[in-house]
Amino acid sequence: MRAALESLLRARNLDLALTAPGDSTWKPPDSVAPTGHAALDAALGGGLRRGHLSEITGPPSSGRTTIVAGALAAATARGDAAALVDTYDTFDPASASGRGLALSRLLWVRESGDAPRALKAFSLILRAGGFGLVVLDLADVPPATLRRFPCATWMRVARIVEGSETAALIVGAERIGRSARGVTIALDAAPARWQGATPRARLFAGVEPAPRVVGAR
Repeated sequence: MRAALESLLRARNLDLALTAPGDSTWKPPDSVAPTGHAALDAALGGGLRRGHLSEITGPPSSGRTTIVAGALAAATARGDAAALVDTYDTFDPASASGRGLALSRLLWVRESGDAPRALKAFSLILRAGGFGLVVLDLADVPPATLRRFPCATWMRVARIVEGSETAALIVGAERIGRSARGVTIALDAAPARWQGATPRARLFAGVEPAPRVVGAR
């Protein structure tokens, strides 16, 4: 499976994301990856900490997708390669591109609801190295399915990313797991924004997320 991933990275001109022991481009992992959301980055002290596992939690229509799309766009804008493991194939590349995401720098892994396979892909990408941001979207996975993962699962994921320049991020409806210096970004149901002067002549314009940093670093 690793060979297949490396081949895909080369096919998409992302092979520079492949690193080897002793790579001279390695930097000490005490930096952050800004999310592109000014208020959230201020609360995080600049962004998500690289080399650690963080999570975004919240119900549907709370702004999870908005935050993730913004973080991916911010990563590609600064020249990082980014990856998204899309467990239920719900990602909309057109709208994400409209938010500034450079799709040519995104590795998009599409799954059809198989959470264990999605987790395996997430772990493999983290092991490959060289990505500025890697996201695992588990938002639509039933809680009962997530609870079947062994308790040590997220500790092992945190160990994979430890010491790297990658910010790892899990998205879920409720808290799943993070590393000791990662964060939990909690979202509540957000009010909808509308465009138009009257209730009968208006268009849905999205939601305005109000993230709270629960696990302060």
